[in-house]
Amino acid sequence: MTGVLLYNIGKEKLPKIKFILFKLGLSAREVSPAELGHPIGYLAGLEGFAASEAAPGESFSREMLVMCGLSSPQFSAFLNALRQSRCTVALKAVLTETNAGWDSLRLQRELSAEHEALQKVTPKDAEKKSAHKP
Repeated sequence: MTGVLLYNIGKEKLPKIKFILFKLGLSAREVSPAELGHPIGYLAGLEGFAASEAAPGESFSREMLVMCGLSSPQFSAFLNALRQSRCTVALKAVLTETNAGWDSLRLQRELSAEHEALQKVTPKDAEKKSAHKP
């Protein structure tokens, strides 16, 4: 799959995001709550990944995007188009060898923790940690 997995995207944003993907020649796949236990690689249609037999024990309501197989120009164009259309989605990931074996619930937990940690960093903290300080 060269496209984006869509999770819990609101009714106002969904058509906008799908239109952006259509214009870029990318596919969109909405992931249902019943599919949250399957490996991300399976949801993206990668070989070697099978559906999980276990039903997901939980779900989540936050919006999330997983970009699958996008080239660097496609990736940049997609993110730029999201910004221009003011479609903000806090949780975004790129499909990797590591997270392809994770289920959507694990990915969402990892992204949420990362997002929350980044929200706690103040501009002064970032400046102190910057390797590019004069």
